[in-house]
Amino acid sequence: QVQLVESGGGLVQAGGSLRLSCAASGRTFSDFDMGWYRQGPGKEREFVARIFWSTSITYYTDSVRGRFSISRDNAKNTVYLQMNSLKPEDTAIYYCHTRTGGYDYWGQGTQVTVSS
Repeated sequence: QVQLVESGGGLVQAGGSLRLSCAASGRTFSDFDMGWYRQGPGKEREFVARIFWSTSITYYTDSVRGRFSISRDNAKNTVYLQMNSLKPEDTAIYYCHTRTGGYDYWGQGTQVTVSS
């Protein structure tokens, strides 16, 4: 079983930056990936960014590409989401996610609020 713990959410003004982190504990496998999803008010949960652990290959949704950057720390089993040029539309609960051993795991979510 894998546990994911997120941190770094908060309130920021439009144009500002925020860095989220997600630490994974428990059993993970060499083929796993980690990523971020978000769910804004009245919206469905959507994919934001993903990184494949072994290759560092990353993927982003169109709305954040060029503004957000996902990275990892192998020693700490931690993934980061650096968010720059934040917009009010980025306001959402951000969830850390990993898929390993054929199972999906989710963090508890961290609130990001971007004011105008």
